[in-house]
Amino acid sequence: MSKLRLYLRIARLLAVVGLGLLLACWVGVLERLFRGRDLMVRRQRLTRWFLARLSAALPFRVKVTGAVPRQPMLWVSNHVSWTDIPLLGMLAPLSFLSKAEVRAWPVAGWLAHKAGTLFIRRGAGDSNLVGQQLARHLGLGRQLAIFPEGTTTDGSLLRTFHSRLLTSACETGVPVQPVAIRYLRDGQRDGIAPFIGDDDLLSHLLRLLGSEVAEVEIHLLPPIPTLDQSRTVVSRQAHGAIHTQLFGEQAAEELAA
Repeated sequence: MSKLRLYLRIARLLAVVGLGLLLACWVGVLERLFRGRDLMVRRQRLTRWFLARLSAALPFRVKVTGAVPRQPMLWVSNHVSWTDIPLLGMLAPLSFLSKAEVRAWPVAGWLAHKAGTLFIRRGAGDSNLVGQQLARHLGLGRQLAIFPEGTTTDGSLLRTFHSRLLTSACETGVPVQPVAIRYLRDGQRDGIAPFIGDDDLLSHLLRLLGSEVAEVEIHLLPPIPTLDQSRTVVSRQAHGAIHTQLFGEQAAEELAA
């Protein structure tokens, strides 16, 4: 790739981030003017608008299959990269559950906070509080997305889901929307898009912007009802659906065995 194309991509991304900062400042103003009011619906709409532009600034060609849900659901997805968030967030007004470390990221962490992201500290003993927040969020008719693997992978496997993160959907009777994300480059699993291990955001972003356009497949799979279902059963069903989509029927049967 030419340096000119790289610089143009960086300039476009910086312009989008600048726009995001302005939107986040506007959200802050609204919070002050309408203190005590629930502004989450407006936050989600602004966030979707911003994430659509952020996704367009990334070197991806996106293909979406399946129907975007019109009713509130808990979106459950495999997790490959931080780019999963803008790619999913552009599809519907969503809030996300993220690890607490993201809150400390320069600029991105502040933007995520203003967008209504819920943060969880791993092993910090606040799972009950987070569960209450998730249940309240879903109970108010808002869409929420989680990555129940708890970490990212390179896309070659699907880790076990933390079923407790699905408790809120079972308690509120909100259906689960399984989502399978696959990154491809020249027809093979993409080795650049995954954000794993000791990657830092800036280095990963420069590698990504310096690469050729990659393909991203987002599969919105049939929703899973949660009414009168245990979180373990729903978690296994969601995991199985996503695993089958990513790796095929035979791989799913071998995993179940």
